[in-house]
Amino acid sequence: MTIEANMPITPLSERAGQIRPLLEWLARRAEPLAIALFAILVGLALFSLFIAVLGKSPVQLFQLMYAGGFGSWFSVQNSLSRAAPLLLTALCVALPARLGLVVIGAEGAVVLGGVAGAAIALPLIGTAPPFVVWVAMGLAGMAVGAVWIGLSGFLRHYRGVNETIASLLLAYIAIALMNHLIEGVLRDPASLNKPSTTPLPSEYMLGNIPGMDVHWGLVIGVVACIVSYILIEATSFGFAARIAGGNVRAAQIQGLPVGRLIVGFTAIAGSFAGLAGMIEVTAVQGSANASLAAGYGYTGILVAFLARHNPLAIIPVAILLGGIDASGGLIQRRMGLPDATVLVLQGTLFVVILFCETLYGRFRLFNPDLWKRSA
Repeated sequence: MTIEANMPITPLSERAGQIRPLLEWLARRAEPLAIALFAILVGLALFSLFIAVLGKSPVQLFQLMYAGGFGSWFSVQNSLSRAAPLLLTALCVALPARLGLVVIGAEGAVVLGGVAGAAIALPLIGTAPPFVVWVAMGLAGMAVGAVWIGLSGFLRHYRGVNETIASLLLAYIAIALMNHLIEGVLRDPASLNKPSTTPLPSEYMLGNIPGMDVHWGLVIGVVACIVSYILIEATSFGFAARIAGGNVRAAQIQGLPVGRLIVGFTAIAGSFAGLAGMIEVTAVQGSANASLAAGYGYTGILVAFLARHNPLAIIPVAILLGGIDASGGLIQRRMGLPDATVLVLQGTLFVVILFCETLYGRFRLFNPDLWKRSA
């Protein structure tokens, strides 16, 4: 075997320069994942201390949490069903966040979207096929959700009202309005103990995915996340939103329609939350009632922040939180803890995640701008 004497040899510095862009890309993408995992571990550690103070075993708790969320095929399907609305409510937080807005009122859009879907279905049942009814209900829920959350964006840009406070207060107004409607003009006379709208016939209920005991809302939520990612990363509308989110003044100087971007993105976000409410009516509840205010809008805040407002990252995070929520009943039965224990865990995780926001950009490993450049 012979070796060519004139074979070109790539200098070490040149080879390092060739792989440096790949290393920089990996470092920037690894930072959100590493900090998110660190936040989860710290949150679980603090929650373990809380459980130990109550005289319970943290190890048993986490074993039951895994068993209740992902320990069997039944548990996995239950977790996926609970994750479906979280996908859409998390988008209601994540999309405005790209513009630097903190919208936390998805719960209001969920309940009103469910009520609007149930109301529009009443005159159509028996006169239109199920698919037409579902489309009409979905459009009604999305329209009401878009108006409700879009109002927060309108008040933010044109009246200077803080969108966080506005969306939160509007959520409480929406819940009160839902109770007024389902206990008044939309109430089914047969619903005595729990006021609700007229139940949907079985043939008008949204069915399950073939081979799974999970309704089609999961597929709708996943598609919504993918579409949202494309909207943000691959369209001029999304690019303009990212520019406005980075520096509103610079966006205005460049002539970008900041007002339309804010109202448009908050309206799109609200439409997803309204769609989540409609899916709850057609796939789970069968009617609009007080169970629509199940806290999906508030859990969606945690999902969005844990996913760093990335629509694709929302998918696995929503499934994780759905599994934690699904394990609440098992924890209550086996350990004698209240069902709200999982809410304490979610609150602990949220506080730790907010604290860990200060860690971004501080580590040389994840910040290529701080790397020592070769001569």
